[in-house]
Amino acid sequence: MSRFLQIHPEDNVVVCLEPLSQGEKITLSDGREIVALDEIPAGHKIAIKDIGNNENVIKYGYAIGHATEGIKVGRWVHTHDIKTNLEGILDYKYEPDTKDIEKKIAQMGTKKRTFQGFVRENGKVGIRNEVWIIPTVGCVNNIATALAKKANEFVKGSVDEVVAFTHNYGCSQTGDDQEHTRTILADLINHPNAGGVLVLGLGCENSNIDVLKPYIGNVDESRVKFLVSQKSDDEMEEGLELLKEIIDVVSNDKREEVDASKLVIGLKCGGSDGFSGITANPLVGRISDRIVECGGTSILTEVPEMFGAETILMNRCKDEATFDATVSMINGFKDYFTKQGEPIYENPSPGNKAGGITTLEDKSLGCTQKSGDYPVMNVLEYGERTDVKGLNLLCAPGNDLCAATALASAGAQIVLFTTGRGTPFACPVPTMKIASNNTIADKKSNWIDFRAGQILEGKSFEELTDDLFDKILRTASGEKLKSELAGFHDMAIWKRGVTL
Repeated sequence: MSRFLQIHPEDNVVVCLEPLSQGEKITLSDGREIVALDEIPAGHKIAIKDIGNNENVIKYGYAIGHATEGIKVGRWVHTHDIKTNLEGILDYKYEPDTKDIEKKIAQMGTKKRTFQGFVRENGKVGIRNEVWIIPTVGCVNNIATALAKKANEFVKGSVDEVVAFTHNYGCSQTGDDQEHTRTILADLINHPNAGGVLVLGLGCENSNIDVLKPYIGNVDESRVKFLVSQKSDDEMEEGLELLKEIIDVVSNDKREEVDASKLVIGLKCGGSDGFSGITANPLVGRISDRIVECGGTSILTEVPEMFGAETILMNRCKDEATFDATVSMINGFKDYFTKQGEPIYENPSPGNKAGGITTLEDKSLGCTQKSGDYPVMNVLEYGERTDVKGLNLLCAPGNDLCAATALASAGAQIVLFTTGRGTPFACPVPTMKIASNNTIADKKSNWIDFRAGQILEGKSFEELTDDLFDKILRTASGEKLKSELAGFHDMAIWKRGVTL
């Protein structure tokens, strides 16, 4: 195994695949010997060319910022000597490779794979047959949790589990903030991974059941039931009876062979490190391409982690209208930052930086690799459900729980979550943790579902893409992930407005 990786021939830095001590040497492909002038951690960058003050630092073939001082060959290149090049709201120009886009669109849906899923009455397909309890407001969270615990004693047949998705909202909200909460809750109530749902209200909240019903639309009344706690003499007794009725119906559902074109895959990363952009994220990008080639759908979110790499996505848009929607999403999110008085480009977290990610460009160029190479076919607002095959972009923040919940809300039946530092959380749908390095995979084997760090040991992307895609199909057919086995289920709504 090599001790470093030069990602692109034009790069003036390489990534250390293992720690380098001061004075240690590495030999480049052109025969040059580089002596480390500093202690350099694994996943971090070392200069392989002299970089002048204000000169761009190049990684992935793109500038990830500029040097704030002269950097000699062999120096550690990180936050102490780089600053972002990024600025505020920008003007963009659509510069697509039209022939490549047309070629890629022609390849969409040309491959065939299948999985065993639950086909719903509306034609959507679930990969789980769970019964969900969705509170309309945080005031009834404890009731929802208690009902789920008790109702799991009555699970039978094909029902996987009864799950309560608690949250803090549904009241004391205004304007778009309240509308987004209603939309997200309605999306989850209609999600195909839920064979049945108990909608649990309090009664006096802004987003009470009567207000929420128009957002939900028509439902199968044997599978979706409503309970207003303030109108019930004993909400626990009544809620449990309703859940038993739902379980009786849902327990008869059967898996059947379904075309992979019915899969909707969410793409997410968190706790990224210097290896994420060279192992896990490009691997997931290949999975996104594989899903699209099978006629399915992938959804990329985390808008702040597109900043600095957004033009790559923009120039892959299928047409100018999609490009305009992408520009609006990017600049709209920058405007959101500005209105909150926050700097637009102060994004990499302490964990990101410790793992070797220096600037937002560095992070974004790695993050957006999860999107693969196929054209951007659609742009979704927060809370909007996709009905467009191929790669979709979704407006949501980088926060792991908010973004992953937004992916589920948009229709994803599973989320692929790449990580270099590990995390135990799960969103409303199965959340597959893909480790960028083997150290975290070994240390947190109870969290990690797949080891992308095998790439650093010499396994090919092609081999691992086949392995990971097979695992996704097994998961879609019922194989449980680590977070599911641990009983973890989370959701979070993106809070964007005033709390009354």
